[in-house]
Amino acid sequence: MLKSLLIANRGEIACRIIRTARAMGIRTIAVYSDADAQALHVRQADESVHIGPSPARDSYLVGERIIAAARTSGAEAIHPGYGFLSENAAFARAVLDAGLIWVGPGPDSITAMGMKDAAKSLMQAAGVPTTPGYLGEDQGAERLAWEADAIGYPVLIKAVAGGGGKGMRKVETAADFADALASCRREALSAFGNDHVLLEKWVTNPRHIEVQIFGDHHGNVVHLFERDCSMQRRHQKVIEEAPAPGMDEATRQAICAAAVRAAKAVDYVGAGTIEFIADGSEGLRADRIWFMEMNTRLQVEHPVTEEITGQDLVEWQLRVASGEALPRRQDELAINGWAMEARLYAEDPAKGFLPSTGMLETFDLGDAYRIDTGVEQGAAISPYYDPMIAKVIAHGADRDTARASLAGSLADAAVWPVRTNAGFLVKLLEHPDFVAANLDTGLIGREGDGLLPPSAPSVEAMEDAAAVLAPAGPMAGFRLNAVAKRDALFLLDGAPVSVMLSGDDEVREAMSSVLIAEGGQVWELSCWRHAGGGAGAAGDGAIISPMPGRIIAVAVAEGEAVTKGQKLITLEAMKMEHSLIAPFDGVVRDLNVVEGGQVSEGHVLVKIEAAPEDK
Repeated sequence: MLKSLLIANRGEIACRIIRTARAMGIRTIAVYSDADAQALHVRQADESVHIGPSPARDSYLVGERIIAAARTSGAEAIHPGYGFLSENAAFARAVLDAGLIWVGPGPDSITAMGMKDAAKSLMQAAGVPTTPGYLGEDQGAERLAWEADAIGYPVLIKAVAGGGGKGMRKVETAADFADALASCRREALSAFGNDHVLLEKWVTNPRHIEVQIFGDHHGNVVHLFERDCSMQRRHQKVIEEAPAPGMDEATRQAICAAAVRAAKAVDYVGAGTIEFIADGSEGLRADRIWFMEMNTRLQVEHPVTEEITGQDLVEWQLRVASGEALPRRQDELAINGWAMEARLYAEDPAKGFLPSTGMLETFDLGDAYRIDTGVEQGAAISPYYDPMIAKVIAHGADRDTARASLAGSLADAAVWPVRTNAGFLVKLLEHPDFVAANLDTGLIGREGDGLLPPSAPSVEAMEDAAAVLAPAGPMAGFRLNAVAKRDALFLLDGAPVSVMLSGDDEVREAMSSVLIAEGGQVWELSCWRHAGGGAGAAGDGAIISPMPGRIIAVAVAEGEAVTKGQKLITLEAMKMEHSLIAPFDGVVRDLNVVEGGQVSEGHVLVKIEAAPEDK
């Protein structure tokens, strides 16, 4: 068994690996960037090594520094977690060449299955059905556009080295193809260092079904059943569950057997996931499910598989890396109940799901069945990394029990002042189609604003909160005749609001503000007299950076005429691209940014002078 382990990752997955390693008596070594010097994973590990500046490209993506940290700390093995260098064959090879143990599949397997185009070609050669598309080496924009026309719109552009929804764009029409391709390539190059893409036909009523497989050094490969990851926003998984709703035993056996064959074809060792796309228009049928790609690592959503099988997949990884055989045979694995996981992101649904950064002054996820996180109250959410701050997991005897448990846990969550998607997740979990398991990857996109949480708490919640502040809240007026009630002015997240107060409210110690947590949302109710000045609006045409980030594209020049909705600037933050558009027709004035420049939150990027008719 391993004696010491360096975790080449951060956040939630680093804490998850440390938890199992500690239970197995393995010494753990964390690595950290400047931004993560006080991070939870650093404090939980037995030792820690600094590896560079905050940007991932200068720290977590620099393999030489990680290997040097392993040598300095005396680590016996390296666990890559997920993301960063976890599917980088060159890094895996360098770890092995350094005389260290790599907790993952061999470099050849990563090469064979890690690149989406190569993996699809391999599966085609093995007779596994794959989605129609283009996998060619000719990456010219004209050739790709021609191939997209031949496939027929809508098409999906995917980075061949991509993952986690990065470097992926659905394109509805030929007119949109060039811009989508350019954006996809930029994002892929930034996230993976490779801007090559493949094209796929967009499947109608698509469901994302994946199979967890595991191999060892003795030639054994098993599956741990399937997961359904169809709930996605911008190709990013939001809610995952296991098993897949509507999966009959014959179809389960067919796709799980195909997944095992795929793993054996590349002599796979360790944890991996075979992803399929299913046409769900006629239910889940084996002849309507196609291989999509393989992730040669542990998945973010592995907890749902752990919950239905009772197995610790990180422990499996560490035992296999130590040379042991798989802990269970296929006939010793079974499905027990139902599990669901929701990804809690630091993002603001009310602002188009823009990432939210800052200090976690309040971070309370209540008594959820299981919480996997890499942060705690008082931690800082930086703009440098993926905005996922926790995974909330529920398990129950059946799907509805797990669903209701997860919805209840998220409804009780209270995070402040960083915004989260908890309220959105509650709405999704309670949506009639989700409750009825009428799933496909387009559900969230179709529902749009219908899944946004309310912009204000209930009247009852505000009255309860106002009663706490009543001694400090000035009255706006009185209601005469009998019942002693009054309207009082407060501020709800800085905006004036009138709340009804009862005359018999208990007098409490005066406070300037109180938090209202309801349905996963959090608001601050504060007393009118304690209010400070508000932030400047952008109604004058000032385009303000919504978060810290890097300018990766400037699409206009000073003095240029623009139309409402026209893309002006592309901002990269938290590994995602965000387009900033013109609020109305006008002329570009005061262009204050250049490509490659860093900007802070609130920075005025450009001003648009309104056209005469709009003034």
